[in-house]
Amino acid sequence: MLLAIDTSAGTSVAVVDPDSRQLLAERGTDDSRRHAEVIGPFLAEVLAEAGVTPADVTGVVAGTGPGPFTGLRVGIAAARTFAAARGVPVLPVVSHDAVAADRAGSTPVVVLTDARRREVYWSAYDADGVRVAGPGLAKPADLDEAIRASSPEAATWERVTAVAIPAGRLGAVAADRLASGAPFADDTALYLRDPDVTMPGAPKRVVR
Repeated sequence: MLLAIDTSAGTSVAVVDPDSRQLLAERGTDDSRRHAEVIGPFLAEVLAEAGVTPADVTGVVAGTGPGPFTGLRVGIAAARTFAAARGVPVLPVVSHDAVAADRAGSTPVVVLTDARRREVYWSAYDADGVRVAGPGLAKPADLDEAIRASSPEAATWERVTAVAIPAGRLGAVAADRLASGAPFADDTALYLRDPDVTMPGAPKRVVR
C-alpha cells in the first residue's frame, strides 16, 4: 500500500493500492493555512477507512511542490517521519505532475498553483503528461514571458489552476513509476523562492 501526502497548496492525504491503482481512502482541504492542524487526523482517518495498518504501508509518496515553505515542509516532514518509522522508502513526486496526469492523452497544459505574494507557480506538460518546462515562479503579468523563455510553444497552451493537489492522483503517479521503473523526483522541496530570513551582517562598530 502507498500512503500519499501533499501540502503544497491545501492538504491532501490518501491510501492507494499500487497494483490496481485504486484509491482506497482520501482526505483533503483547500485551506492553505491549517496544514499542521489537519495532517495528523487525516493520516489516521485514511488508514482507518482503507482498513490499512502502518505495517501495511510499503512506500510514502511525498508531494515536493512547488509550494510555500510553511505549508510544504509540513507534508514532507510527515512523509519522511512516517517512512523512517516504518523503514520504507519516500517516493518524491513533483506536485504539479498529479494534476497533469488527469489530462494526459488530451491536450498540453500549463498547471498553475498559488504561490502567494501575488505570484504563481507553473509547470508545462505535453499531451502525454510529460513535464517539458518548470516548475517555475512568476507574477501573473510576467507568466507568458517566463513560460516562453523555457518552452516557447508552451506559452499558448491551456492554463489549468489547481487549488489543491489530490493525493490519490499523486499516489497513482507514483504507482505507475514504480511499475515502469521510471525515476522519481529529487528528494528536495521545491520552494523556488529565497527565504525571508537572512544571516546578520558584521556587528556595527560602536564609537564612544
